[in-house]
Amino acid sequence: MRRSLLSSPIEIAIAIAAGVSCLLVMSAASSKCIDGEREVLLKFKQTIHGKLRSWDSQNDCCDWKGVGCDNLTGHVVKIDLSGMYLSPKVRHTTIPFIELQYLKYLDLSSNYNLLENQTISSLIENNNNNNSNGNSLVSIQHLSLSQTGIIGTIPGNLGNRLPALTHLNLSMNGLEGSMPENFGNSMSALTHLDLWGNSLEGAIPHSLFNVSALYLSWNKFTELNSLCDIKAVAALRILDISFNHLSGTLPDCWENLRSLAFLNLANNHNLSGSLPTSIGSLASLEGLHLDHNNFTGTLPSSMKICSSLVVLHLGHNKLLGPIPDWVGENLTRLAVLVLRSNKFNASVPSSLCRLQSLQLLDLSVNHISGTLPDCLSNLTGMTVHEPHPSATISYEGVSQGDTIDIVWKGQVIQLQTTLGLIKSFDLSSNMLSGEIPTEITSLDGLVSLNLSRNNLRGQIPPRIDNLSNLETLDLSHNHLSGSIPQSLALIHRMSFLNVSNNNLSGKIPDGTQLHSFDASTYTGNLGLCGDPLPHSCRRESTHPTIEEADKFFCHEFYASMGVGYAVGFLGVIVNILFIRSCRFAYFKLLDDFANWAYVVAAIHKAKFVRILGG
Repeated sequence: MRRSLLSSPIEIAIAIAAGVSCLLVMSAASSKCIDGEREVLLKFKQTIHGKLRSWDSQNDCCDWKGVGCDNLTGHVVKIDLSGMYLSPKVRHTTIPFIELQYLKYLDLSSNYNLLENQTISSLIENNNNNNSNGNSLVSIQHLSLSQTGIIGTIPGNLGNRLPALTHLNLSMNGLEGSMPENFGNSMSALTHLDLWGNSLEGAIPHSLFNVSALYLSWNKFTELNSLCDIKAVAALRILDISFNHLSGTLPDCWENLRSLAFLNLANNHNLSGSLPTSIGSLASLEGLHLDHNNFTGTLPSSMKICSSLVVLHLGHNKLLGPIPDWVGENLTRLAVLVLRSNKFNASVPSSLCRLQSLQLLDLSVNHISGTLPDCLSNLTGMTVHEPHPSATISYEGVSQGDTIDIVWKGQVIQLQTTLGLIKSFDLSSNMLSGEIPTEITSLDGLVSLNLSRNNLRGQIPPRIDNLSNLETLDLSHNHLSGSIPQSLALIHRMSFLNVSNNNLSGKIPDGTQLHSFDASTYTGNLGLCGDPLPHSCRRESTHPTIEEADKFFCHEFYASMGVGYAVGFLGVIVNILFIRSCRFAYFKLLDDFANWAYVVAAIHKAKFVRILGG
């Protein structure tokens, strides 16, 4: 019998799958921009100045810059014109492209006056009035109108207009007023809300905490007490309320936000009181920024539970007491630890040496005393080796990223996108004593080392050149003595050096690297001399050293011997050649010497023969 071409279920399934794949490919290849949607796009192009050159009616609009289409239907589903600085010819009274009913992604950010002086309410209402199809916003999932010039308040019914919205970015505009109380409840699908850089004020409604990422920095919010009104544990992962007007004490109900990975309340200035113990319930927290406020008291021991922390920034507060041992014992993933400008006292705990992922340590401007621990070589995160995987400093969806202030080349600068690349050690402006431990020279990945304004004594470590990646070194205002080691001139990357106001002495080592710095680098060291200081070192130019005198004597001695030998030899030759009597005497001397040598040789030969014969 003749065998069927498709005799088994497996073969049939394979054939069906292949057929469906072919249909999908053919459909994708044949799908082109819908004519009506092309007209909408071209209509928008006519309203702006000299942009979007690829938007040509002769080409498939699915191939235009910033346009994305569904592979099966050809409908426009994505428009991304962000950062194109589009300048409108006419004022837009509706949200552009909103007639595209299948549009899911719309990003018009950084087109600064595209929607200038328009309110969100008017844009939505005008859209519905001008669109016979009713609400065409139902499919939008991602909407970004950041930096487009919109003003006014945020309407409470926005969620009803945008039911499918998951990402909303209205940052860096002129929005003002308070947030609608039910805003978060009306947008049940919303996961990312970005409102930073506006003038929103008042209390933060608890419904906003229903999202996963909430960016409210650079506004005028004053209250956070609604945090305690959350009925269930929120899924919020990222919360940024920095640079606002929050005041009073922090609410003690952070257990409602157990999923938090990033919390930034920095630069509110009027936040005060002790840190609440419930902040220790944030076991998933990776980044905590509470800097530039007025917090007081000691660090709550409950924070030892926050063992996932990678960045801890508590600088510029009024926190006091010793730095707890649990910081080094429990927070072992820390890559950034900033406690600068507080009132911490006692000594640097040796437990900090357990932080092997630490890349940036700033304990400056405190009341820390005692000596530096001799275990600093354990801080392997500050070496040139690859950092520990846990030292990766990133948070999904954080647009602004981590921001850290550090002293760099004598000036306070702000690190943002480069955080994680800088390896810095700063204990300046404390009361440290003793010597600089030699172990610090094993931290060869350091780019910045600042131990200025302490009571350190002893010498600069002679192997300071091990820190070959140093770009800034500040040891000023201490009691360091001895000479500047010659090895310091071998750090070729160093562009800032300050060893002023110590007890250093001797000549500044030769080398263009150290001589290229300003004289202020070395001032305040009475025993230092040489370039670039105005006073040169004392030296006895008319009295050579013993080594120099010996070397000079040897050269003179051998030179005089050579000259004397040459003159004597030349005199003998001249006498033999030109004086007859001398010539006869010379040859007679040679004959007498030859006869004497012959007689001596014959006598010794006869003795030798007798010895052998006997």
